[in-house]
Amino acid sequence: MTEVNNLAHFVTNRKFEQLSKEALRELKIRLLDSIGCAIGALEGAPIRRIKNQIEDFGGNPLSSLIAGVKTAPDRAALYNSALVRYLDYNDSYLAKGETCHPSDNIGSLLAAGEYADADGERFLTALAIAYQVQCRLSDVAPVRQKGFDHTVQGAYGCAAGVAYALNLDQDKTANAIAISATAYNALRVTRTGNLSNWKGLAFPSTGWTSTHSVFLAMKGVTGPEEVFEGNKGFKDSISGDFEIDWSNEDMERVTKTIIKKYNAEIHSQATLEGLIELRNEEDFDPEDIEKIVLNTFDVAYHIIGGGEEGSKMNIRTKEEADHSLPYMMAAAILDGNVLPSQYLPERILKKDIQTLLKKVQINEDKNYSDRFPNEEACDITIHFKDGSKIVKNKVDYEGFHTRPASWDFICEKFNHLAQDFADENLRNEIILMVQNFENHTVKELMSVLGKVNSVADKNVVNYV
Repeated sequence: MTEVNNLAHFVTNRKFEQLSKEALRELKIRLLDSIGCAIGALEGAPIRRIKNQIEDFGGNPLSSLIAGVKTAPDRAALYNSALVRYLDYNDSYLAKGETCHPSDNIGSLLAAGEYADADGERFLTALAIAYQVQCRLSDVAPVRQKGFDHTVQGAYGCAAGVAYALNLDQDKTANAIAISATAYNALRVTRTGNLSNWKGLAFPSTGWTSTHSVFLAMKGVTGPEEVFEGNKGFKDSISGDFEIDWSNEDMERVTKTIIKKYNAEIHSQATLEGLIELRNEEDFDPEDIEKIVLNTFDVAYHIIGGGEEGSKMNIRTKEEADHSLPYMMAAAILDGNVLPSQYLPERILKKDIQTLLKKVQINEDKNYSDRFPNEEACDITIHFKDGSKIVKNKVDYEGFHTRPASWDFICEKFNHLAQDFADENLRNEIILMVQNFENHTVKELMSVLGKVNSVADKNVVNYV
């Protein structure tokens, strides 16, 4: 069999009973976390622009928008994925040469699951498949250094999960993955230099088009069967050679993914926790700071610290701010947290944070780089104008795989994000349904999420 058929065989032969109790718990935690991120993003101006386009174009009302009407499944996948992703507050997976956000797949799986009237067991299994495929490809076939985006591996995972949610057979699943993976190989320029809305919308676009690809395969459209190993295929053109024995894969990779404690790029999390700990432990005035020196691992330095992906000192927009380690560090010191409110235009442009971020110096430490991704090791030194200094060393944070997020942690995060859009009774209803989702259906969940009150019509947050 071709490699895509081996992958399709893996997908179509998964069963809910194969999930460990730990994996099932982690899937539910990530589902609730992602729903909270989605609800918290309802007021974003780019989200409203997508919704306006969907309303303008229309679509057969088969799948629901969170806090909205029904539309065609692929358009619901785009919108709901954009909600999950846009705050940049959803989960991450760290591989040595790649970082991805596998919960990006949830919007597509909700759309497909509602269309197919999938029950909670099938949805959770589909989600585990999407996580496994995307994360394992990130392990063995990183593409960032080749100039491609991490959404490339996501096209495989999303198509695999959606195909399972729709209960496609092996041949159609293979064609679905082949179409999606061939067509959607995105460029890394999305995340370099001055950042645009597309940073938060690149994977939603992949989710949209991958979902569309699966429906094409469901109708009988075929894709290139040698998408992995063929002439000018994925290995030949992008990744180089690699091997995954899908016959020996499980669905446990979700347990290796990590949750964000702060609304900030994933590689900043240990640094931000360390700064907030210093802020709480020491009595100092930010105006007395001479400079802040951070020694960190290579990926953090290059992506958000001013390394190969460009300077992070010229901060004007939400997208630039949440991928600028200097900005996020300044926010942690000044505000004591990094949440969606730290990315409002009036906060970004305020003199105190613009001044303090310029005092941040970031260096790569090879020792810390060698310890990544098993640790997020770093050290922080705050130097004061009087010559004194304070130091903090970190190796992880609450939400990292060494200190996993608890159910209570996720409920607190969810309630914070959703409190302006859903009353306590509705929030508790959502929490309870997700906690017991194997006993519910996707349609039931989307019906409950339809009760969420979007106030975007009255108060659009203009991030750009």
